[in-house]
Amino acid sequence: MLVQEVLKSKGSPAVVTVTPDLSVADAAKVLAEKRIGTVVVSADGKHVDGILSERDIVRELGKTGGGCLSKKVADYMTRKLVTCTRAMSTDEVLHKMTDGRFRHMPVVEDGELIGLVSLGDVVKAQLTVLTMEKSALESMIMGH
Repeated sequence: MLVQEVLKSKGSPAVVTVTPDLSVADAAKVLAEKRIGTVVVSADGKHVDGILSERDIVRELGKTGGGCLSKKVADYMTRKLVTCTRAMSTDEVLHKMTDGRFRHMPVVEDGELIGLVSLGDVVKAQLTVLTMEKSALESMIMGH
């Protein structure tokens, strides 16, 4: 299955973004309100500057305490991102996520953000493919 099919199945293509100068506390508020685990960091809403996850915030809280909440998102975001395109297979994305030990991957084409896929999205897509293959094999075995 391709990333473009995963994006279609998700429905809304909107990706929640925050600006690099937003406070970590405000970013945490966005995560809580939207009930999501990651925000893409973008100064203009089109180009990816970084990504900030709940894990990033919790890790910093554990290291430095609550003072980090008043710092800017740019101070703690991951800048070195692994991205994918719509044409990539979910197998390839799953391997990149597993190898890199991260759960969210921006979908970028021509330098612009077009979506975001999560590990859950990719696993769901893989399960859908396995279910279809299983049904096809059962039909072949039964002679249908």
